[in-house]
Amino acid sequence: MSCSSSLILPSISSNGFRRFSPLKLDKSRVFMSSISVGSRIAAVDDALFTDYKPTNAFLFPGQGAQAVGMGAEAQKVPAAAELYKRANEIMGFDLLDICINGPKEKLDSTVLSQPAIYVTSLAAVEILRAREGGQQIIDSVDVTCGLSLGEYTALAFTGAFSFEDGLKLVKLRGEAMQDAADAAKSAMVSIIGLDSEKVQKLCDAANEEVDEANKVQIANFLCPGNYAVSGGVKGIEAVEAKAKSFKARMTVRLAVAGAFHTSFMNPAVSRLEAALGATEIRTPRIPVISNVDAQPHADPDTIKKILASQVTSPVQWETTMKTLLSKGLKKSYELGPGKVIAGIVKRMDRGAEIENIGA
Repeated sequence: MSCSSSLILPSISSNGFRRFSPLKLDKSRVFMSSISVGSRIAAVDDALFTDYKPTNAFLFPGQGAQAVGMGAEAQKVPAAAELYKRANEIMGFDLLDICINGPKEKLDSTVLSQPAIYVTSLAAVEILRAREGGQQIIDSVDVTCGLSLGEYTALAFTGAFSFEDGLKLVKLRGEAMQDAADAAKSAMVSIIGLDSEKVQKLCDAANEEVDEANKVQIANFLCPGNYAVSGGVKGIEAVEAKAKSFKARMTVRLAVAGAFHTSFMNPAVSRLEAALGATEIRTPRIPVISNVDAQPHADPDTIKKILASQVTSPVQWETTMKTLLSKGLKKSYELGPGKVIAGIVKRMDRGAEIENIGA
């Protein structure tokens, strides 16, 4: 079984959520967080969650998981339906209508797919909460992460920021990434059937034939046999032309705006930094594994820096999943549209238990 060839880029009320008991801080690793000016802020140890022991995980999808019709199921659950109403006010148009009715081309755009997936994934949490035993499942979750965009969803789930603040960030993120993509001719392609070392050699071979503006790199370490490469269009074309000689099973050009998770996205970083700087971010109540370094972070300022650098950094999803599984993860839940993450998890461990909660 192989995982999907699609690229996945990437406050619910905390009432009823189980909270971690206070942990002792290693003062050698403590530094001050500056969320507000003029008030004394408790020191936050960024290594608070380093020794986490995962049991049950919530996994949130990213760009590429969207599909026309998503959100329809959420309308049967008042708390889930309410999220779309709140989203419409922030977006300034009927996001739910686009989710349910499309058109597909509009929903697939970076500026719309990212907020649509964010809202639909958090609506899936409310669908789960409403079913018998759902709150118990939510209470049992002790680690979470999301694929690129999904990292924002995971942070909202843990109370690191409000639903509204998260949606505003995701909206801006989608717009900034679209603008950065429009500024240069770039693209992405999935390489199917090679390990990461061979994909790197394929990239090296392609880079020998193009100028600096068209260089390529691995941008998304999804799972064994599926890696996404980003870069200039000529570099991507060189990758596609050489892939068979490297014994790749196939290549799939991705329907995205441009070379995500590379330096092509540099113009988006300053806009994200400004928005994140103006957003209140709190320590997550459970570990949220970062796409940048496959580690959990507790310090709000560190989380802000990680999120700003995430758009230009390769997605370390393969390492994240391997780490969770090696640490003894028992069950995962994929919340939101699509079943791509389930395919990745099963690719890495056929015996892994994972359940999809759609909306």
